[in-house]
Formats: sequence, structure tokens, C-alpha cells
Amino acid sequence: MTHMLNETHNAARRSFVETANDPDTDFPIQNLPLGVFSTKADPNPRIGMAIGDLVFDLKRASGADASFTRPVTEALREASLNRLFSLGQVALRDLRRTAADMLDQGSSGNQVRRHASGLLLPIDECTFHLPTGVANYTDFYAGIYHARAAGALLTPENPLPQNYKWVPIAYHGRASSVQVGRGPVRRPLGQRPPAAAGEDPSFGPCERLDFELEMGFYLGGGNRLGKPIPIAQASQEIVGFSLLNDWSARDFQRWEMFPLGPFLSKSFATSVSPWVVAADALAPFRVPVLQRPGGDPRPLPYLFDEADQAEGGIDVHLQVDLSTAQMRSAHEPAVEILTSNAKYLYWTPAQMVAHHTINGCNLQPGDLIGTGTISGPTRAEFSSMLELTTAGERPVVLPNREQRSFLRDDDEVTFRGRCSRRGFVPIGFGSCVGRIAAAEI
Repeated sequence: MTHMLNETHNAARRSFVETANDPDTDFPIQNLPLGVFSTKADPNPRIGMAIGDLVFDLKRASGADASFTRPVTEALREASLNRLFSLGQVALRDLRRTAADMLDQGSSGNQVRRHASGLLLPIDECTFHLPTGVANYTDFYAGIYHARAAGALLTPENPLPQNYKWVPIAYHGRASSVQVGRGPVRRPLGQRPPAAAGEDPSFGPCERLDFELEMGFYLGGGNRLGKPIPIAQASQEIVGFSLLNDWSARDFQRWEMFPLGPFLSKSFATSVSPWVVAADALAPFRVPVLQRPGGDPRPLPYLFDEADQAEGGIDVHLQVDLSTAQMRSAHEPAVEILTSNAKYLYWTPAQMVAHHTINGCNLQPGDLIGTGTISGPTRAEFSSMLELTTAGERPVVLPNREQRSFLRDDDEVTFRGRCSRRGFVPIGFGSCVGRIAAAEI
């Protein structure tokens, strides 16, 4: 097993942070995801770990404890996770071990317990920032159920491209518009397709604004230009995972898609959750890859690795909640509109990395890769409004009788993800939130 279990996954382990022992928390001591935060008292962004309903200030903790290695201590002085991620999975595994010992309910946690007021801060009092300075962002199309459902609506003449089962399809996204999923998303302006043959396109705010439920993952050390990452090593280059919302302007997308793919329909915003769950923390939740139907081609040798086939999938239960302005004014809670699971990916993250670099393309520490929309085989698992409403023909009906074909201004979309397996403590990804703000005309 490539993703080995260790003492940090021990289900019996408890923290002196009582909220971390709550069975419903996303952030038990077995998780300890990384993020970048600041506070009113100290507005300088710094690196921390989530533990229960608190943030463990790693910058301050590393300065007062000799257990941290010098490279890690230096990386924790940065205002982003790029340098820390560049140290790779082994260094991050050791960091999780050290932090878990410091937060343990037993004697190993006594030092932090004595200084808890200076090292542990309420999550609700923190402002969160992008985990990494994203220099490069690539979005794949690895969810086959989404590819089939969305393709049938966007390109009915060719719903599943001929190359789909041979090559992990992707496009280079806009890194500068990646944002942390905690605030507003501005409705974009652009060209909409002609209403009828012979008419001109129209210009204005997007009328078919959509979300796409994805996972994102971050790169560690990366590779030199001209030197591909072999499939057998690719999973070791992935340091952590997050939730990702690939916001989409469907009317723009339909008009601009050919011949070069999405542009303004995607580049206006991509949201990622504030927390990055370490690859090491996900070891108990690894599963075999989605079984290919008989007749599907075997991946080419540079994309095939037995270990990756055996444990390249991740069992992450995903859900999307929707809240409208009317619901919030009536003090009604957000409504779950769909669920899915990361195990539905046709291509694994390791295959995405191997393919991305096979031509010599160099990936860099902190680079972000999106999996593509992770829909499931049933309509209840269709993970975008485009699919869920059949391009607007079957609107979602909310409990207060509001209907949605696509997103309206002031709608708030929340992604959540959680891993569970018998014999292990469940862990979560927190949330990735975006509220639609009106277009600036």
C-alpha cells in the first residue's frame, strides 16, 4: 500500500481540544488540515491547522518547539503554503505527526495546553486566505458521468469525445481569479449566443450562471522542465486535497466553446476551500479506481500503474447546499440539493499528474489542479445546475416553493466533503462557499 497508515490515524486518539473529539466535527486530531489565516489582532497571514473549532498557529508553535525541523520551521514563516508544499509528502507527514503529538490529550500535549491561549484561536474569529499563491491552475474533465450528461446538453452531436477514454482531458484555467471560498462571486458580463439563426449575439450579464462540484489538489516539489513525472511516482507529488467550485457561465460557454474551449465562461472565478487536507490524512479512505466497463480501453502504459488502480480513488462524500435571499430573510436553513462522491472519477489524480507532465510541462510547488465535475450515475448526483435541471427545463424546487434553473443574484452555494470508514474517525474538508453578487454594468 503506497498510502501507509500510521499512528496519526489511530481512532482511539483524542485531543485536549474538546471540540476535536466531537464525532460530527470535520477537524478531529486525525485530520489537521493546513490553511492560511489572519486575525484582527494580527492581520499578517500565517499558516495554521484546524483542530475542532480552533486554529493551531503553526508559525508561533514552531518558534517555541524544537520538534520541528529547520526546513519546516522556515517554511512556516511564509504567508502561503507554497514553500511548505515544496518540501513534499514526507515533510508534511512528519509535520502532522509533530502537531498531533502537541495537540494530544496525553502528556505529549501538555506544553501546548499550557500555552493554548497564544497558540489556539477560534475559527470564527479568523479571516482565511488562499492556501497557496497559485501560479498555475489546470482543470480536468475526469468525471465521466458529468462528461456524458453535460456533453449531451452542450454538444449533443458528440456528447462523449472519442478521446475521452484514452486521455485525461483538461484546459489551462486562469490562476489569477482563483479565490478562497468564503465571499462574493461577481456575475460576469459577456457575449450570449444568438437567440435564433441569423441573429446577432447579445451582450450583458450571464443568464445561466452555474457551479461545478469538484475536488482540487495541490502539487509538492513538482518537476523540472522537460522531465515527466512517472505514473508510479505521481501520487507522491500530490500533497493535499480541497473542495473546488468551477463557476461556469453556461450561455457564454455555449457561444465561445469552439474551437479552443472555455475562456470567459470559466475565467471569472474559481473558488477553493480554505483548508487543504493532507494526502497522508486521507490514507484510510483510499479505494480502487472506478471500474471501467467491459470494452473500455486499458490506459496506455504511461497512465497505468497497478498500485494506483488499487488505491487511486478516494471515498469522499460530497454535497451541495443552496440558500436564497428569501430563505435567509425567513431564517430558513440552506437546503441540500445534491450529493456525489469523489470515487466516481474516471481518471485518478495520479493519472492527471502523469499526463500533465508527459510532454515535459513543469509543475511547480503549490500549483492547483481541479478534477473536473464529479457527478454520479443518478440524477440526484448530477453535480451542476446544467445537469440537475436538464439545461433549465426541469428546475429545482426548494422547500419554500422557489425554483431555480440556474443561479440568481444573492444565491449562496456551499460545498462540503466528508470521509467515513468503519474503524476510523471521520474527517472533513470544511466548506467552500460563494454568494452571487450582481454584475457591475
